[in-house]
Amino acid sequence: MGSSHFTGKGKAIMVDISGKRPVKRYAEATALVRMAPKTIRMIQKQLIPKGDVLAVAKVAGIMAAKKTSEIIPLCHPIGIENISITFGLNKNAVVIHSKAICTEKTGIEMESLLASAVAAMTIYDMCKGVDSNIRIENVRLVRKTKEEAA
Repeated sequence: MGSSHFTGKGKAIMVDISGKRPVKRYAEATALVRMAPKTIRMIQKQLIPKGDVLAVAKVAGIMAAKKTSEIIPLCHPIGIENISITFGLNKNAVVIHSKAICTEKTGIEMESLLASAVAAMTIYDMCKGVDSNIRIENVRLVRKTKEEAA
């Protein structure tokens, strides 16, 4: 079975979407950043020396989503209509949840995945000075949908 991302000779190519019509598309992704309970409390109280961890991570994730086609080879540049990032904190982890929406000829799952991953890396970067055991885990696509053609 062939792949739409390779020629018959195995060369990587960008998928031709010129014959497709734009439809509304939605994707959700998550990531988990494990850390010490003390670090979670410092984030909650905004005591991390580098600043407001969650605010910076949110902006970093949104910025990354907007640059996806520049970072991931063969991704099409698409018009993102909305990208949102939320955080849940528990005893020893920050759970990142991103949602992305577009009306395009191709999906938006890479933008959502990149948003969650870069938000996680930003949290890591901002907290690494106070916690050397931080781990980023489970970056994954949770859901993707598209409106079916009428």
